[in-house]
This record gives sequence, structure tokens and C-alpha cells, in this order.
Amino acid sequence: MSISSSSANSAATTATVANGELANSATATVQPIGKLASASASALSAAQWLCLLAIVLVALNLRPALAAIGPLLQAIQGDISLSFSAASLLTTLPVLAMGLFSFVGFRLATPLGLERTVAAALVVLAMATALRFWAPNAGLLISTALLAGMAIAMIQTLLPAIIKARFAEKTPLIMGFYVTAIMSGAAIAAISTPLLASSLSWRMSLGSWVLLALFALLIWCWQLKAPKAASQAIAPAPAFSFWRNKRSWQLAVFFALGTSCYVSVLAWLAPYAIEQGLTAKQAGLLLGFLTSCEVVAGLFFPWLAMRSRDKRQVIAILCVLQLLGFSGLALLPDTALLLWVAMIGLGIGGIFPLAIIITMDHLDNPVQAGRLTAFVQGVGYIMAAFTPWIAGGLRDSLQSFTLAWLLLAASSVLALYLGTKFSVASYRQHFAVTSPA
Repeated sequence: MSISSSSANSAATTATVANGELANSATATVQPIGKLASASASALSAAQWLCLLAIVLVALNLRPALAAIGPLLQAIQGDISLSFSAASLLTTLPVLAMGLFSFVGFRLATPLGLERTVAAALVVLAMATALRFWAPNAGLLISTALLAGMAIAMIQTLLPAIIKARFAEKTPLIMGFYVTAIMSGAAIAAISTPLLASSLSWRMSLGSWVLLALFALLIWCWQLKAPKAASQAIAPAPAFSFWRNKRSWQLAVFFALGTSCYVSVLAWLAPYAIEQGLTAKQAGLLLGFLTSCEVVAGLFFPWLAMRSRDKRQVIAILCVLQLLGFSGLALLPDTALLLWVAMIGLGIGGIFPLAIIITMDHLDNPVQAGRLTAFVQGVGYIMAAFTPWIAGGLRDSLQSFTLAWLLLAASSVLALYLGTKFSVASYRQHFAVTSPA
């Protein structure tokens, strides 16, 4: 596809205006959330405040390994041999690892305990990130993505159980901070990585994220030494099997549909934007704009969902936002690109925390709820892992991302249907009797 300078200038101008509008609207939106957060968080103990800080810092590290690739893909392809299909492995393999390791996360954490295992996983993530300083070819670069995915899987599997044990009734609020930090990490990586690459090499800009991982590790180890109240201890719980439970699979498919949308735009929005006429920096800013919308949604929609135990109306709003956004991106990209991207970002940013929150609402025991969440994430990430690869293959075959966006729009319709099934009354109905693992 040819790239005209007028298209690039128009896109840049539109991005500037929309970012200004987003900043104003985001400020207005976050104000009521800030009041709620300050009111709820005022009861936190010093140890809980330190734990919350550590959780946020750890969460900031869970997406840069994925989000930093898209804006630099053109530079990477210019330096090493890497097709779109092969480049999709930089997202597909980490997400697949997130799924597979979710199933064994609690088992692997038995010798060290949940919190020390998170520290060990941070060490592995730092190592994977540091190896990118010296990635000479596609093989090693893809290997670092796989290693990072394993570490991220362990952290994402264990943190929800830690949050539920340490914060009890404040779990939805803390989950909002946790998910917002994940989205913020993606936004920071998408915006700053191409800026770093303009003065450094793409290897240096990718490897520099090891500094954030090491800082998070330092704070996480510090909070491990803080005294905890007896009520915040993570008590053991009977192991249940979720494989034959219908609701477990409904939750897993719902999570998979939302995650498929997320990892697909994370992998391909920036390359798509470059094909539409934006520069690499503008494409990075567009991806940053999307993840900024996810941050706003990650704060606002969990807060909105807290106002009622029945979260189906909020889920419906989010699915419709995704449907409209992906349809517009496929059919009318030149008409309102930023509007479609904003809708997608708001939808994705709300679906992700809501999927985890409603999963954890099904069971009261933190470890049982954590294991259910691990099952949902495991199945969901494995299903979603192939979406970027399919989208990359469609791009190679059709020379266009249009069909990929339409398929993601269709997935939002299916998510909307599944969301109608998650009534509060059905929570205990599906988990009243569970068979031992």
C-alpha cells in the first residue's frame, strides 16, 4: 500500500486534537473514581499500602515485552529477516505460554509460596528482557518472548489470589488498580519505545525495560518482609477440578474473546497504522492512545461494576464498544480512525478486569478463586494466543487487515451473548457442588 505524506499529516493532526480531547475527558472521568479510591483506600494499613505499591509496579512489567514490539516492527524487519507471520510469534508464543503455565502456576508455587514465587518470576522476566540487548537474529528474539511469557504467566496466575487474600472486600478496587497498571505498562511501552529507538538501537530500547523489572523486584522483596495481619494470610484450600464445570468453560471462553481482541491490536495496530500512512512514531502514539483509553476504562468500569453485584449491563456496554470499534476500523478507517481506536480501547480496557472480577466473584476462598482464575486464564490465553498469528497470516495472504478486524467484531457479539449468562444467582448454582481434583 502506498503511503502519502498528506495522509500522514492528516493523521498526525487528528491524533493531536484527539489526544487533547482524551486528556480532558479522562480527567473528568477519573475524578469520581479518585474520590471512591481515596475513600476506600483510606482504611488500608501501612503493609497493605506497600503491598499495593508493589502490585502496581509488578503489573507495569506485564505488557512491555509484548507492547514494545509493534511500533518497532518495521525497524526489526529492516535489520533481521522476519515476515509478518513470523513476527506474530513474538505475541503468539508469550500468550500461549501464559495459558500453559497458568495451569501449573499454583503447583510450581508450592515449594516457595505464592509471594516468593512472584519474586522468582520477576527475576526470569528481567533475564528475558535483558537478553534483548544482544538479540542477533529472529530465533533468539522469539525465545526471549517465550521466556517472558512464562514469567508473566506465573505472575498473572498468582497475583489475583494474593490480592483477594490481602485486601478481602476491597478486591474489586485493587483489581482495578492492578489491571490499570497492566494497561499503563503497555501504554508507556508503546509510546516511549519508538522514541528511545530514535536515539538508540531497537535492541537497546527493547532491553531497557529490564530496569523497570529490577525496580519492581526490589519493592516486591521489600514488602515480603512487612508484617501481615492474620486475616491477610493465604490459607490453604481444597483443590477442585474445573474441567467438567460448564460455568468454568463459559468464563474461559469469555476471557479468551476479550484477550483475543487485546493481543491482536497490541500486535497489529501499529503496523496497520503505518500502512495507513502514519510514521513509526505516530503509530506508537496511536497505540499509546489506545492503551490510554484502556487505562481509563480499567479504572472506570470496575468502579461502575462495584455499584451492583450484577455486572451484565456493564459487560454489554463494553462488548458493544468493541463491536462498533472493530467494525469502524475495518470498514471506515479514514473516516474516524481515532474514534474507532478509542472505542476499542475502552471496550478492551473494561472487559479484561471485568472478566477476572466476575470469575473471582464465583468463589469466596482466595485460593479457590485464584485457581478458578488460573483455569480461566490458562484456557483463555491458549485460545487467544493463535489470534495474532491468524491475523498475521490473513495480512500476508490478503495484503490487508480488514478481515481480521471483522472477525474480532464478530467475537464481540459472541462475548455479548456469553455475558448475559453471568447472573449473580448463577454463581453459587454452578459451584455449589464441585468434584475434587
